[in-house]
Amino acid sequence: MANDPKNGTPLEVVCGLVFDQKDRLLLCRRMKGELKGYWEFPGGKRENESAEEALRRELLEELGLDVAVEEYFMDSVHSYPTISIRLMAYRCRAMGSIGKMTDHDAIEWIHPKDIDTFRLAPADVPIAEELLRNIQPSIDPQ
Repeated sequence: MANDPKNGTPLEVVCGLVFDQKDRLLLCRRMKGELKGYWEFPGGKRENESAEEALRRELLEELGLDVAVEEYFMDSVHSYPTISIRLMAYRCRAMGSIGKMTDHDAIEWIHPKDIDTFRLAPADVPIAEELLRNIQPSIDPQ
């Protein structure tokens, strides 16, 4: 594995900015653990695989959702009380519908501009902020 949390190297985690055919963004709410009740971009731990392979595997395992991974978006490094993670975000397109929920108790398909109305997991906040910056219309100062 490319990381070792025991020696201080952040755990590598992948997440998807998953868009549906109506360009709505998927958010999932954690149902247990220290992040219970927080919303997040779905994903999970990277194992002995590429980030893209890990993301597809995790979304199939946790949501029964097949996605097309389109492009890398950004990384967010965050230290929680018990672990540090490197969250690698990728833009994805949903190739079907959600078939199950194993780690979440709710999902929402939202317009990306509404993301700041959700209580996001701390590692997801910088990704959401960058996403908002990317969708804001440019304002002509004149």
